[in-house]
Amino acid sequence: MVLHRLAEHLQVVYGAVTALAIVVLLTPAVGGMARLLGVVDRPGARRPHTRPIPRLGGVALFLGILVPALAFLHFGRETRGLLLGAAVATTVGVIDDFRGLRWWEKLAGQVAAAAIPTGFGVWIDRFTFPVVGIRDLPGWVGVPMTILLVVAVMNMVNFLDGLDGLAAGVCAISGATFSVIALSLDRPNPAILSAIVLGACLGFLRHNFYPARIFMGDSGALLLGFVLSTVSVQGLLKTASIFALFFPLIVLAVPILDTGFVVLRRLKYRQPITAPDLEHLHHRLVRIGFSQRRAALTIWLWCGTLAAAALATRFIPFREHGRWHLWPTVEAGAIGLVAIGASIYMVYLLEIVKLANPRIRRREAEARRALRERKSA
Repeated sequence: MVLHRLAEHLQVVYGAVTALAIVVLLTPAVGGMARLLGVVDRPGARRPHTRPIPRLGGVALFLGILVPALAFLHFGRETRGLLLGAAVATTVGVIDDFRGLRWWEKLAGQVAAAAIPTGFGVWIDRFTFPVVGIRDLPGWVGVPMTILLVVAVMNMVNFLDGLDGLAAGVCAISGATFSVIALSLDRPNPAILSAIVLGACLGFLRHNFYPARIFMGDSGALLLGFVLSTVSVQGLLKTASIFALFFPLIVLAVPILDTGFVVLRRLKYRQPITAPDLEHLHHRLVRIGFSQRRAALTIWLWCGTLAAAALATRFIPFREHGRWHLWPTVEAGAIGLVAIGASIYMVYLLEIVKLANPRIRRREAEARRALRERKSA
C-alpha cells in the first residue's frame, strides 16, 4: 500500500534527495560565514568539544527545507502558513545564536512562530479519542492546543541538541517515520515535507556527526521542532484513525522523556526551568563512560525501536473489524516488547528512576575513593 502510494507521489523521494544535496553543499559555506561573524560555540562545561565550532547550521537546514518545499509541495494555504512559521522560528533561533535572547523573549518568538500556521488552517480542529470516537474541536480549544504542542516540541528538540549529531539523527528518524505513516494515511503533503526533513537532517549529519564541524544551533533546533510538530498536526492528528493519536507520542518519546525528566528534576530541586544543566539523557550517558559517538548511536537506536513500534501499530493488521488475529498480534506485540525493553533498559542505565544500578554505583564509589586519596596525599 505504501509502495503503491510512493509510486504515485515520487515527490517524496525527490524532495528528500534535493534537501540532502542542498544541505550537504551549503553547510560548509554557512559554517564559514558563521566563523567570519563570530557566531561560534566555544569550549565550556556544557560542550565537550575542544575548539570553537560555528553554530548557524540552522540556516543551511532552512534553505534545504525551503527550496524542495517550494518545488514539490502543493503551494496552498496550509503550506504558506507552515513555511512562513518555519521562517519565523529560524529567525528567532538565528537571533539567539548571534546575541542570545532572554528566556521570555525566545518563548515569545516561539509562540509567534507557532501561531502563524494556525492562522492558515493548520490546527487540531478534530480529534479521534479512544472509545468516544471522532470529536470536532472549537477554535478556542484547538488553536491554543496546537500552539502549545508546537512550542513544546521546539523546546524538546532544542534540549536534545547537546551532542554531535544527536538531534539531527533523532529528527531524521522521526521524519522518516512520519513520512511513511502520512503516506499510508493518504496525506501526500505532510509525507513530502517529512521526507524533506529526513533528507535535510541526513545531509546535515555529513558535517555534524562526531567530530562535528558545525552545530545546528537554536536556529536549526527550533526549525526542526517546528516542522515536525506542524507535520504531526497536519498529517496525523487530524485524521480519523484512533491510533494516529499515539503516533507522535511514540515517535517523539525520547525528546519527550528527556524534557520531562529534566523539568521534573529542576522543579524537585527548585531550580529555574530555563536554567541550563548537565542532566539531560545524553549528558548522563557521557558521564557513565560512553563516548559522544556511542551515546548518540545509543539514543538513535532507542528512538529507532520506538519508531518501529509506531510503524508496527500502523501496518500490522492485528485487529480488523473488531476481531483480533493471533499471529499478527504476536508479531506486533514482539516489536512493542523490544521498544518497551529498550526503554526500561535506558531508564535503568541512566537511573532516571532511582534503582540500584551497580555500574553507576561502582563508578561513584571509585570517584569518592579517588577524591579521598587526593585529599590524603
